[in-house]
Amino acid sequence: MSDALLLIEDRGAVRQIALNRPDKLNALNRAALEALLSAFDAAAADDAVRAVVLRGMGEKAFVAGADIGELTALSPVQALAFSRLGQQLMLRIEHLGKPVIALLQGFALGGGLELAMACHLRIAGEKAKLGLPEIKLGLLPGFGGTQRLLRLVGRAAALELTLGGEPIDATRAERLGLVNRVVARDALEGEVSALAQRLANAAPHALRAILHSIIVGGECGLQQGLDYESQAFAVCFSTEDMREGTRAFLERRPPQFSGR
Repeated sequence: MSDALLLIEDRGAVRQIALNRPDKLNALNRAALEALLSAFDAAAADDAVRAVVLRGMGEKAFVAGADIGELTALSPVQALAFSRLGQQLMLRIEHLGKPVIALLQGFALGGGLELAMACHLRIAGEKAKLGLPEIKLGLLPGFGGTQRLLRLVGRAAALELTLGGEPIDATRAERLGLVNRVVARDALEGEVSALAQRLANAAPHALRAILHSIIVGGECGLQQGLDYESQAFAVCFSTEDMREGTRAFLERRPPQFSGR
């Protein structure tokens, strides 16, 4: 296996970014956070990339959390900088403007679950375990986990998962809305690949408008969200893809979106 911290592969318009620390269960240290941030900056800038799949290498974990060995050496000032770096990465993913799918096999704990929650869609294998166990270290999630968990599953479940710190299985995670779908482990990669390809075939500007409208709407009042949606809807009418999509519908054929 390569010694590279990240393994990046393009499959047509789908870019796969894989954290490659299987011996550490893909734990997040500063180097991993910085490498992921650079990788997502590159994906944002590359017009050929229309969707991203994020995963961890190995069968045991997506990401099992932050690197505890590195955490124990941090001063409060260094911890603040580490938290800000993690939050910067999560915001970069969330605001990428291209759909990001987390492929969750094995453990997605602590910083790993925070990383998954920043992705737009989460597909879990049936054996996946998800949780925020920071309370057991005398800590709280520092990469945005308290805020995104609250928005995904609601206050009661967010408090249960963060105060208790116990992981939950994929089935309960799906019931809570923490993951979108649970599939058999041997079908996980195929399911994620097919979903990513469908998204990559969609109109890029419309994808970006949907992502931004939902993210903005989740953080503002209803009328502001409606105003943003109307403006994004109107802008779509300036794109060639909108003309192609409506024409293809009327002609009863699959659309061929160009991204223009």
